[in-house]
Amino acid sequence: MHLSADYWVNQLANATQVLKNPEEIADFNKVVFSTDRNMVDLALFPQHLPRADVKARILAISKPGKSELYNPDGEILDSEAYRKYAKSLGLQALPDNVDVRYALVVSRSDMRTYPTDDRYYKTGENQNLDRFQENGLFPGDAVAVLHTNADGEWVFVQSYNYAAWVRSEHIAIGDRQIIEQYRNTGHFIVITGDKVWTSFNPEIPALSELQLDMGIRLPLAGRDSYGNRLYGQNPYTSHVVLLPLRNPQGQLDLKPALIARNEDVSQGFIPFTRENIIRQAFKFLGERYGWGHSFNGRDCTGFVMEVYKTFGILMPRNTGQQGEGSFGENTRFTEQSSREEKLRALKNMDIGDLIYVPGHVLMYIGDVDGEPYVIHDVSVFRYTDENGEYYEGTLNSVSVTPLIPLYGSRESPYVDLIYNIKRIR
Repeated sequence: MHLSADYWVNQLANATQVLKNPEEIADFNKVVFSTDRNMVDLALFPQHLPRADVKARILAISKPGKSELYNPDGEILDSEAYRKYAKSLGLQALPDNVDVRYALVVSRSDMRTYPTDDRYYKTGENQNLDRFQENGLFPGDAVAVLHTNADGEWVFVQSYNYAAWVRSEHIAIGDRQIIEQYRNTGHFIVITGDKVWTSFNPEIPALSELQLDMGIRLPLAGRDSYGNRLYGQNPYTSHVVLLPLRNPQGQLDLKPALIARNEDVSQGFIPFTRENIIRQAFKFLGERYGWGHSFNGRDCTGFVMEVYKTFGILMPRNTGQQGEGSFGENTRFTEQSSREEKLRALKNMDIGDLIYVPGHVLMYIGDVDGEPYVIHDVSVFRYTDENGEYYEGTLNSVSVTPLIPLYGSRESPYVDLIYNIKRIR
């Protein structure tokens, strides 16, 4: 019964109370972008950057890791291999003054540490967390393009909350003003299902059955762009959206595409209520865990970000950036904070509160017999059972669990590791 959203919603006395209206959410985002150095307002991003600036941005992420890494065959990533990847960056081709280009993402894409699809792991046995995987981008996302690598197949891009490498074929370069208009239109739909697909398109394969993930915002096309027939179909039973398309020259075209009205989408952002927080989170229940949005899924912060994006709320990418960020209402703990102090704070949590431990975030959904329960996208699962026995195993999915029995390691209960409880209000 704990795996049903209805179970948790039915416990709420204030399920439909609006926690922030659209104007308040817009103000919230303005504060996040103006105060958090990890967030980038692309509308204010420079049109030109000095060579040293771009090089520093690239080398901030494209650098050897602190831990030894292994490829899928168990071979260590050695200094020679790192030199090969460093050479592939093409930094010697950077001009003294870099002209920043702008683009829209045309298909779900990986953001990578280096311009390569090669996968590396901390051990040769656990091939779940590819340490060259950084983040994901989605159709309609806007990016600033800062550099093209040595072979021309990858570009280094800055999104609103991350910078890394993405394949050139996944973006379309366009006019900055047109891209800004695309991003800021007031007439749009939001993908509210875990995944939604465009309708079959016999004329433009790139727009046919295209996957769209939760939180994607797409402009609705004007009536004059499609009429009563679009790709051999009458569109009156569909939402007609504008999607970015990459032409043969790599430039941006905007084309109408159909999303059936039976798909899980919303015209505009959905109301920010406790019920909607729970129902949106449970739409991911059971999805395969994907570090950095790999495996066509997402990780713990990706899960949180995509749920809150359906309300129009934007956040930094990584757990540390979110947990340490000043946005929201924060209940912070230090090494001197006692377990009792943390347990008292857990008693005062509200639906959707985010609980941060090093490297992980969990979302509070309610209590069972006074015990707090959470939903989170989790890989390794550690806890102590009712007999005090320690267990370590695998979940690798969005899961519902009690909070108190969870451990970060054999020596560290989650309660002891909590450093912040963040309320988005």
